[in-house]
Amino acid sequence: MALFRLSAVCASIALGALLAGCGTTPKDATADWSPNRLYQEAMDEKNAGNLAQAITYFDKLENRAAGTPLAQQAQLEKAHAHYRAGETAQAEAALERFMRLHPASPALDYALYLKGLVNFNDNLGILGWLSRQDLSERDQKAAKLSFEAFKELVNRFPNSRYASDAQQRMTYIVNSLAQSEVNVARYYFQRKAYVAAVARAQQAITLYPTAPAQEEALGILVHAYDALGMTDLRDDSRRVLMSNYPQTRYARAEALLAGDKPWWRVW
Repeated sequence: MALFRLSAVCASIALGALLAGCGTTPKDATADWSPNRLYQEAMDEKNAGNLAQAITYFDKLENRAAGTPLAQQAQLEKAHAHYRAGETAQAEAALERFMRLHPASPALDYALYLKGLVNFNDNLGILGWLSRQDLSERDQKAAKLSFEAFKELVNRFPNSRYASDAQQRMTYIVNSLAQSEVNVARYYFQRKAYVAAVARAQQAITLYPTAPAQEEALGILVHAYDALGMTDLRDDSRRVLMSNYPQTRYARAEALLAGDKPWWRVW
């Protein structure tokens, strides 16, 4: 009986220790930090590439300095940290929240610029470099979102320090979207799907009338119409092509059939 009581006491002590351990919360090392120190520590972590820790600190700062310009800065820095970490959805969410909460912020132009950058990212890493892949060969949804953000920035804040760069990026996006349409049109042409080739080439010409891809789009129209026996449309397209691009190589169908093969592709 004494042995049973001793075992029960030991079990009770062990259970109490376990419950006490479960009730203990980790100490917040930043609890005594001032908002300014917390901001500096967060920036140090961000600059050092410790993005996850920086984001944690910016979250804490946003809560502690709520209603102050420092909290707004924390929101923007957190969005930028997510962007650098390749966390597109989180970066977009942080920026949308910032713009919703602070529609009159003097940093709104930067928020729009960063929103454009988040979806603009054309750094494909080593595989992208090897294939010479560009924006025109990838999913276009992000490019269009990027364009809309840059467009809003340029329209609302034409004198912003970010407006000039945003405008250049918009031009790049438009040219790439146009080339994407032409890439598809060329694909159809090479597979003798001439009606589909005409439709995509016309779309590139209509949607992106100033893009360099116009030249190839017109070439596709010339040769696709020729293959379809639509001689009047072929001749009209040829006139436009030769008038705007007298030295064009797309006067010959072989240029379209060959395409622009990357240096590494052997098939």
